[in-house]
Amino acid sequence: MSNPAAAMGGFGNIGKIPELKSRILFTLGMLIVYRIGAHIPVPGIDAAALAQFFGQAQGSLLGMFDMFSGGALSRLTIFALGIMPYISAAIIMQLMTVVSPKLEQLKKEGEAGRRKITEYTRYGTLLLATFQGIGISIGLESFSVGGQSVVIDPGLDFRAMTVITLVTGTIFLMWVGEQITERGIGNGISLIIFAGIAAGLPSAIGGTLELARTGEYTAFTVLALFAMVLVVTALVVWFERAQRRIPIQYAKRQVGNRMYGGKASFLPLKVNTAGVIPPIFASSLILLPATFATFTKDVEGLAWLGDLSAILSPGAWLYMALFTGLIVFFCFFYTAIVFNPKDTADNLKKNGGFIPGIRPGQKTADYVDNVLTRITVTGAAYVSIVCLIPEWLIAELSVPFYFGGTSLLIVVVVTMDTMGQIQSHLMSHQYEGLMKKARLRTGK
Repeated sequence: MSNPAAAMGGFGNIGKIPELKSRILFTLGMLIVYRIGAHIPVPGIDAAALAQFFGQAQGSLLGMFDMFSGGALSRLTIFALGIMPYISAAIIMQLMTVVSPKLEQLKKEGEAGRRKITEYTRYGTLLLATFQGIGISIGLESFSVGGQSVVIDPGLDFRAMTVITLVTGTIFLMWVGEQITERGIGNGISLIIFAGIAAGLPSAIGGTLELARTGEYTAFTVLALFAMVLVVTALVVWFERAQRRIPIQYAKRQVGNRMYGGKASFLPLKVNTAGVIPPIFASSLILLPATFATFTKDVEGLAWLGDLSAILSPGAWLYMALFTGLIVFFCFFYTAIVFNPKDTADNLKKNGGFIPGIRPGQKTADYVDNVLTRITVTGAAYVSIVCLIPEWLIAELSVPFYFGGTSLLIVVVVTMDTMGQIQSHLMSHQYEGLMKKARLRTGK
């Protein structure tokens, strides 16, 4: 276990490493661009009427979608769709690689195959964003608050302009996420979602305190809410660090005059191997049809979509069941993608490693797969509980979505992953420094 004081001392050396400093500055610059774009509105919208409409939609799926977009949806800015269409397209492509032999072969072709799958994902993002943009542009024309229409000048021109603007914003965000991943720190897509949620936290805290001041919330309710946030945060940190360590023994082997092996080690398996991916993917798949249904339910002939939107609202039994099922599915699905027990067993065998009491080869793969399945059940249960219990409280107490389990899970896990990547860069720099000193001492 790393020393926290030493880690903090290491973070103080960030400014001394030009590459790491430039990566962090690039990431911050891209996130600033994202936040600026989240305040540039789509033309032709009555901002006051739109704000009033979204004020009535708090606690619904629109409120959750607005949280993931960092408030861009409630202001109907160029980034109103956020990064969700890209995530949905990525989910579809990952599912297709399992059922399509052609895509599965592409996946095995290394970097060239990965680039091709990424290209297909971009095309899918374009289609899904267009689909959602059409639904939003049509639905906005039917919205009115107090007899005042949200759209100033409805018509084909408004629809075309809105669809083009929203789709362009999503494609730009997709590019920003890819640039952060390649040239910055951390996973760009996760950081964009993190930035959107974090941007709304101050106003959510202020709004909650204001409700307490006006007497709508009691002091006990506010204290209980913040206590819940602390408990969920602690639970997330503990589970994200939790591991199941499988003991590994390396056999002794002689190479020339030297003896290698004979050491004991372990194979670490994270309880939540999938990380923050399951709730993000689950939310994305639920929000995709629900958003279209919400924006088009008032259109003539599509009134039945209002019922669909209602039963998919947070707190509804169908939403809870669907959300839980998708989280569990993606916990297992993503774990199966990122960790292959057969490859692990083969690598152990090649390096002379074995699990005490387990035969190398297929028996080892079966044992690792069995252990991984059991801890993934625990991880899926943890993610589901963290995401669902606060959602129930949100539905019952109408507290802001920002205090929900999904948002807290994303914020905490992305923060931990980003800090871990920064620490890895720092350790790599320290290792390079030690190697240079060693070469100087030996005169080589």
